[in-house]
Amino acid sequence: MTQIDATDARLLRLVQSDGTLTAQQLSDRLNLSPSACHRRVQRLERAGVIRGRVALIDGRTIGRRTVVFVEISLATQADEVLDAFEAAVARIPDVLECHLMTGAYDYLLKVVARDSEDFARIHRAHLAGLPGVAMLQSSFALKTVFSTTALPVDDP
Repeated sequence: MTQIDATDARLLRLVQSDGTLTAQQLSDRLNLSPSACHRRVQRLERAGVIRGRVALIDGRTIGRRTVVFVEISLATQADEVLDAFEAAVARIPDVLECHLMTGAYDYLLKVVARDSEDFARIHRAHLAGLPGVAMLQSSFALKTVFSTTALPVDDP
């Protein structure tokens, strides 16, 4: 785990809320020089704390209004089956997240679709053919109450 100080924590909160902030804008908010902010960002990137910067797109505005959570149980937990499943699911563009789980099922997927018919297409074309799958159960989200990508960053 990378050690971060209070300034790093503030910087991380800022870049999570707006990844387009320049070193000058960060320096104004952190009361540091732009070069010091730039060095901190570079250090955090090299350490893997900051993995990248992205633009967050509202799925509703591009026709991806439907969120479906898919619980998947595999026939076996053999390493080669897990590896094959994970490699195959990573190639499905409609799958936003895939988590190996404890409990009643093995994996939980977060899938986006245009509507229920589009999800049926995704299911037939991709999910039903995933290697090692014994059972799929899909749950449609009725409403997204809130969603964030920002991780809580505690001050040291």
